[in-house]
Amino acid sequence: MPEWPGNLSRNAFKHALAKCERQVGLWSGLASPIAAEIIAGAGFDWIVIDGEHAPNDISSLLPQLQAMRAGTAEPVFRVPWNEPVIIKRALDVGARSLLIPFVQCMEEAERAVTATRYPPLGIRGVSVVPRANDFGRIQNYHRNAHLDTCVLVQIETRAALKQIEGIAAVDGIDGIFIGPSDLAADFGHLGNPKHPDVQAAIRDAAERIRAAGISAGTLSGSVDEVEFLFGLGFNFTATGSDVGILARGAESIAARFKKL
Repeated sequence: MPEWPGNLSRNAFKHALAKCERQVGLWSGLASPIAAEIIAGAGFDWIVIDGEHAPNDISSLLPQLQAMRAGTAEPVFRVPWNEPVIIKRALDVGARSLLIPFVQCMEEAERAVTATRYPPLGIRGVSVVPRANDFGRIQNYHRNAHLDTCVLVQIETRAALKQIEGIAAVDGIDGIFIGPSDLAADFGHLGNPKHPDVQAAIRDAAERIRAAGISAGTLSGSVDEVEFLFGLGFNFTATGSDVGILARGAESIAARFKKL
């Protein structure tokens, strides 16, 4: 096992997922280190820094990781695509937990895992003193980095749903995440993830993922729905987003005074 300096913690989120423990998260799309610092200390288990649909890149990811370092939540960077160079750069700046969007099959899941591993386990390029190994202070980092690297893959289509068992069987996959909005769009119900067909598919996916022996995750905009999702078999769930909290909270205050 790697020798970790006192100021770096182990990836508790990854190890919780290995035991299929409940982990409550939040989505972050504000691309702000200050917002990241605030929500990281709020008590969540994990927070997604969104690099697919929010204005985040490697340059904005880094200060958010720095801001979240003292928080309770594990930062999970959703990369914009299943692409080795993007994955390598995210890992090098210290994002040890990644959510890979639009994974359709076993081969694409294997590609994602391979991009996160140094040779001979994968193809991750080697930097001697990246931020990821505390600038060279973690002994044996390159040999053991995969032990604390968390790889989550996102299923978003009907075609991908058919491949759940194959994806779950890939060594190095820590969890499968169901994207309800994209799944609804693929079912022909754009903007309506509550459609019965979509909900039936989500329930079936949760059961099959857990039956395969790995963690199942998803996202809800409703705090009240989280316990329901846990009841379906999901064990890591994001509830809302920092954007939603700010937007809806601001609207609620403004609406109250407009009535006066």
